[in-house]
Amino acid sequence: MAQIFCIANQKGGVGKTTTTVNLAAGLACIGQRVLLVDLDPQGNATMGSGVDKRAMALSVYDVLLESASIAEAAAVPDKLKEAGAGYAVLGANRELAGAEVELVAEERRERRLKEALAKVDADYDFVLIDCPPSLSMLTLNGLCAAQGVIVPMQCEYFALEGLADLTNTIKQVHANLNRDLRLIGLLRVMFDPRITLQQQVSEQLKSHYGPKVFDTVIPRNVRLAEAPSYGLPGVVFDPSAKGSKAFVDFANEMVQRGLHG
Repeated sequence: MAQIFCIANQKGGVGKTTTTVNLAAGLACIGQRVLLVDLDPQGNATMGSGVDKRAMALSVYDVLLESASIAEAAAVPDKLKEAGAGYAVLGANRELAGAEVELVAEERRERRLKEALAKVDADYDFVLIDCPPSLSMLTLNGLCAAQGVIVPMQCEYFALEGLADLTNTIKQVHANLNRDLRLIGLLRVMFDPRITLQQQVSEQLKSHYGPKVFDTVIPRNVRLAEAPSYGLPGVVFDPSAKGSKAFVDFANEMVQRGLHG
C-alpha cells in the first residue's frame, strides 16, 4: 500500500518543489517505488524531473477531469532511469490552471485525485504530491488524497507564522474531508548554521513540535539550486553535493520511521 504525502507550505519560495523532486530521487535511489504528482500549474516539479511540460500527451489535468488514468498519464523519465533514480512523474503544465474552473461544477471535485490514486495503490511505495502555495481546489485535491503533510520550511520568523496557517488548514481538512490527514513532520531546508537567527528558530521548532521535526537538515547548497536548469533533481545532478547527500539521508529517515508502504 502506497504512503501518500503532500509537500505543502502556504508560503512561497521555501523549497517545496526542490524538496519534492529530491526526496523522490532519494527514495528511488534506495530502492523505493515512487510516483511524483505535480499539482502546480507552473510545472516546476515536472521540468525538474526531466520532463518537457510542453510536450506531454497526458498530464494530471487529464486525470483530474477523468479523461485519463494515472497508469496512462504517468511515466518514468529516461534521464532518471539512466541515473538509477527512476521515479514516475504525473506531470503538470499551464492547462492545469483551467482545471480549477472546470472542477467547480463537478461532483466529488475535491476527491478526484484520491480516487485516481486508489487504482495504482499497489504499484508504488510512496506518492509525493507537490502542491501550489495557495489553498486552491488543486491543493485541496492533494490534501484529500494524502495521509500526511511534509512541511519544508526555512528557519526564519515569518516561516513560523506561515506554519500556524498551514496547521489550521490541515486541522480543517482533517475535520471535514479527510480523517487520515495529519502533519507528518517539518523539514528544515536552506539551513545555514552560521546564522544565529536560524539556529534560534530551529531550537524553537524542536521545543514546540518535538519529534515532528525531522532529524535531517537540508543545508543551503548551490548545486541543489543549479540542478533544475539541467532538468534534474540535485540528487541526480551531483550526488556528491552536501544537499544531495542530505536528501538521501532524509529518504532513509522516512523509511526508518516506518513511513513507507
